[in-house]
Amino acid sequence: MPSEPLEAEFACPPALSRAQEDEFRNLEREGPLSRQSTRHSTAVASIADIEDEYKHRGVRVVTFDQGTGEDPREWSKGKKWYITGTTAYLCLAVALGSAIITGDLRGPVEEFNTSQEIVNLTVTCFVMGFGIGPLIFAPLSEVVGRKPMYCISIFLYFIFTLPSALAPNAATLVVSRMIAGLAASAPMCNVGGSIADIWKIEERGIPMAVFSGTLFMGPCVGPLVGGWIGMRAGWRWIYWVLFIFVGVSFILTLFIPETLAPVLLRRKAAKLRTDNQDQNYHTLEELERRPFKETLIIALIRPLVMLFREPIVLFMAFYLSFVYSLLYLLFFAFPIAFEEIRGFSPGITGVTFISIMLGIAFALSLMPYQERIYRKVTADGTFPEARLYPMMLGSILLPVALFIFAFTGAYVHVHWIGPCVAGTIFGFAMIFIYVAANSYIVDSYSNYAASAIAAKTLLRSEVGAMVPLFVTQMFHGMGFQYAGLLLALIACLILPIPFVFYKYGGGIRSRSTRATTALRGQGVKGEKGDLGH
Repeated sequence: MPSEPLEAEFACPPALSRAQEDEFRNLEREGPLSRQSTRHSTAVASIADIEDEYKHRGVRVVTFDQGTGEDPREWSKGKKWYITGTTAYLCLAVALGSAIITGDLRGPVEEFNTSQEIVNLTVTCFVMGFGIGPLIFAPLSEVVGRKPMYCISIFLYFIFTLPSALAPNAATLVVSRMIAGLAASAPMCNVGGSIADIWKIEERGIPMAVFSGTLFMGPCVGPLVGGWIGMRAGWRWIYWVLFIFVGVSFILTLFIPETLAPVLLRRKAAKLRTDNQDQNYHTLEELERRPFKETLIIALIRPLVMLFREPIVLFMAFYLSFVYSLLYLLFFAFPIAFEEIRGFSPGITGVTFISIMLGIAFALSLMPYQERIYRKVTADGTFPEARLYPMMLGSILLPVALFIFAFTGAYVHVHWIGPCVAGTIFGFAMIFIYVAANSYIVDSYSNYAASAIAAKTLLRSEVGAMVPLFVTQMFHGMGFQYAGLLLALIACLILPIPFVFYKYGGGIRSRSTRATTALRGQGVKGEKGDLGH
């Protein structure tokens, strides 16, 4: 699995130790560095141990020369910020593409004389690609590097957005959106690594704030922009605007420098071998690299194994899938509450999504306080459950938001501010749950973080993709109030999950072969397990 998962970057303080981050950065693989040597029994080794071992064999291990600018972390601030801004723009293009078309889903229904469910598949198929694509693109990026993956994937995203704008029928619309979604998923499994490539841990605060803003708010910008475009220019212009936006993204990717350490070091090693006529120059990643076939199998199989065999991964993925589904559900429920019930225009309905963005912004601004709580709780030693405090608060606020939405959105005589207040509370709860749950997963499976996150992403995306297929029928068939009430009751039912794991998580992890073993008051966290497939 490639590099450090994006979710590890959102953890504050970092979920991965410097040693684990160096392992992700230099070896591009998961699992403790267990090995057998004449100087070590089979045990967990460090990067330095492995380098020393190869040097004793006469291998010239190629590393970055400090102070020369070879290491991306030594690049100028301007260059780093260009990469940060460009990759953030890519995130926005992907997030925008998933939701902007909800600004006018009735237009294609009328033009193609088809059903609303068929047109809603344009959202479903795109989101499905988010979960499936990284399982293939992640190991592929280890071979070709970050820049080629950005260029190829965004180019395909760009090209397959064009058939949607020109679609002569609904089938073309759906198929092109499926391919575009698969292509757009590739940057999402590399952006976290790009940040880790160029910024040191202590420098990542502002860059990650930029990333988090585009990543979390991007889907909400979609209906805001798409509603006005659809109302003023028609549904096809929504795709034309997206096509132009993604085209600009592709142009920017052409000027992104390669930042992946193993790729840069491989180039350096190849040059040294040629210049010195010495074949003993090798990078650590070349020496320790698994066959690509094995890497691909691990990338496809291990996330599924962890999803079904690790209770923490399963239940956290289920919880995050529900929250993620609610976000996409609101893309369809807000138009019912404001357009159908209150008679708002599509453009004004899109403006109501600012309420969710306000909640997201407020939650992100409070994340530094979470860091203080974490440091206080872990004063006598870190343990993963210390990450769960924000999630426990978010799990209480989530049903509150849904109850408010159910009992205010359903009635025209209730002021429109009611559903907007629900949206703000939901945005706040969503961020607290998302950041805390992902940090807990990464902390609990730090040696297998990429596979654990891939499992979560797969389930979350596939569940979220199903929402457009039933949400409208659900709110119309059950009635707005009772549909919203059902969601609120489900939120109440799963509310205890973070509290249960806070109390029993240590015991659950102790029975796993892949989880960290740190418990409250036991000092520095430890890992156990092997490379496991």
